[in-house]
Amino acid sequence: MTTSRRTEAAPDVNQLVADALASGITVATAESLTAGMVCAELASVPGASGMLNGAVVAYRNTVKENVLGVSGALLATNGSVDADVARQMAQGVRRLAEASLAVATTGVAGPEPHDGQAVGTVYIALADEYGAWSSKYEFSGSRAEIQSQACRHALLQLHQAIDAAGSSR
Repeated sequence: MTTSRRTEAAPDVNQLVADALASGITVATAESLTAGMVCAELASVPGASGMLNGAVVAYRNTVKENVLGVSGALLATNGSVDADVARQMAQGVRRLAEASLAVATTGVAGPEPHDGQAVGTVYIALADEYGAWSSKYEFSGSRAEIQSQACRHALLQLHQAIDAAGSSR
């Protein structure tokens, strides 16, 4: 897991979709903090239906557990804002949507801390056939700004993973 505070350039979602299509990679999203923003960005690109298999907005822990298969014990112990929760969300949606690659977001957009985590704490996870990994971010700004930053970084990480997977095929 890595922690980041840096600002990245805006992702080129058109190129991300084109690269996934060219590589035969399918994608799914599991979103809590971003509430479907990542999926919506992908779906805004014409032709995305060829690579976007599906999405789950799992805002409540019961959905994380009952739909995505996140461990109830993990949620009870660590709360929803956690690296392992993000990884399990990504693995769950990848399995459900039968996708090559999945991305998940969970975190605290504010205005109050949640599960003992500060506002701006975000975990983004990716899962593929080999496993799952996550990154921790500490964003600042309004609720909408934190959600937007999380969406942007999720798309950037997804694009990097698509590029890496495409070059190995």
